[in-house]
Amino acid sequence: MSTTNLDQLIRDIQDKDHVTRAAARDAAGAVGAQAVRPLGDIAAMHDDFEVARAADRAIRNIVYHCGRPGAESEAHEVTGELLGLLDQSYPVQLRRDVLSLIWQIAGEQAANRVAACLDDPDVAEDARMALERIPGKQATAALQKAFDRADQDDLPALAYSLGMRGVEIRGVPDLRLQGVKESAFQPVKG
Repeated sequence: MSTTNLDQLIRDIQDKDHVTRAAARDAAGAVGAQAVRPLGDIAAMHDDFEVARAADRAIRNIVYHCGRPGAESEAHEVTGELLGLLDQSYPVQLRRDVLSLIWQIAGEQAANRVAACLDDPDVAEDARMALERIPGKQATAALQKAFDRADQDDLPALAYSLGMRGVEIRGVPDLRLQGVKESAFQPVKG
């Protein structure tokens, strides 16, 4: 896409008029990978919450657009730009959003960068869930490596993710089978 389209998108996504922002957000998909980083910066730093949210949703629309069948090269480019938004200089919520988008379009090339996020307590769970869904052996290897060095508290979630990828882990309790809180409710007797 042309620089003019990018410039127009960036200008319109920051417009005070909500209709202009919404139109820019909805049209962002066609602008593609070149818009991801500037939109990420707006989502991270803009003072107006509605503008920041429009930028975040525009990124989401770019991901949805490049996730269509036959757009694998676009998805690869967008993934590369999304990976740049995982830097710790970006707010936690934006990084969480980015991780939830990455798994939708990423190929195996994203596995190592996403795996690096497992060491960041702010986004480790989001990274684990992204790795659970990223295709290829690198994501499985990253989860296995994380499992091998994990604290006892993290083992069940990592075992679950590995299980979702077809790796059987024995001896780790399945958290889905454990109650999470006590209840004062009693069954109705009749």
